[in-house]
Amino acid sequence: MRTRFAPSPTGPLHLGHAWSAWSAHDMARAAGGAFLLRIEDIDRQRSKPVWEARIEEDLHWLGIAWDEPPLRQSERMEAYHAALDVLWDRELLYPCTCTRRDIAEALSAPQEGAPMGPDGPVYPGTCRGRPRDGARPRDAHLRLDMGVALGGLAGTAFEETGPLRPGGVRTERETYLDRIGDVVLARRDFGTSYHLSVVVDDAAQGITHVVRGADLFEATPIHVLLQRLLDLPTPVYHHHDLVRDDAGKRLAKRDDARSIESYRAAGWTAAALRTRLDRALTAP
Repeated sequence: MRTRFAPSPTGPLHLGHAWSAWSAHDMARAAGGAFLLRIEDIDRQRSKPVWEARIEEDLHWLGIAWDEPPLRQSERMEAYHAALDVLWDRELLYPCTCTRRDIAEALSAPQEGAPMGPDGPVYPGTCRGRPRDGARPRDAHLRLDMGVALGGLAGTAFEETGPLRPGGVRTERETYLDRIGDVVLARRDFGTSYHLSVVVDDAAQGITHVVRGADLFEATPIHVLLQRLLDLPTPVYHHHDLVRDDAGKRLAKRDDARSIESYRAAGWTAAALRTRLDRALTAP
């Protein structure tokens, strides 16, 4: 078994990150496997070395150690470009010039619905079908042509061990077309996207079990389809419950008051913090 924790160095780790890191770490250790750290820093404007250093400090304080040097996405752009080239050469990608405003206006037309997918409103396909001239453009948003990508595929499936929907999870073709749509696989400013990079990196690190928050459950069919298109293995997935505030809202990077560092500064021990989270997330 090989699991990983993959934070972005764009702010402080909070209680939700602690729970996710502990979950992945403990699962690997219980199976005699390996736990890895990945720094997801494709957002070069927001990613800062100071936050990466803080991540490692917090994880050490939590009692978490990783078994291989951290993998940094900023050092792996060639791997992402290679995957994009494969998809482009198979005519599965197309450039998109739409802004968020363009998409919102298209979806506001009376004949259009506004279904919400893993990335927000499902793209209406405005740029789909435009000519693809020459090599893959490096300075454009690139979308996956979902209908072409699916081909004759009726659906996909993956194994889930988390509390949300344990067992085999199947996603039908209609869901891909109507509820997910043509997702972005490369952003002009990043050169890649979360969906693409996470799939390429999980395969590169040999991850057998992906442990992450339930907020990413709906994105998993995208990742499973990309694994199929790129001939990569599909891990077992475990989407754990989210840590929420007193109002029931999930924690985010802006919740500095609940950062791990703030608990350290207040004199908490890692054991006491773990007990608090155990009680909060395992209570009936």
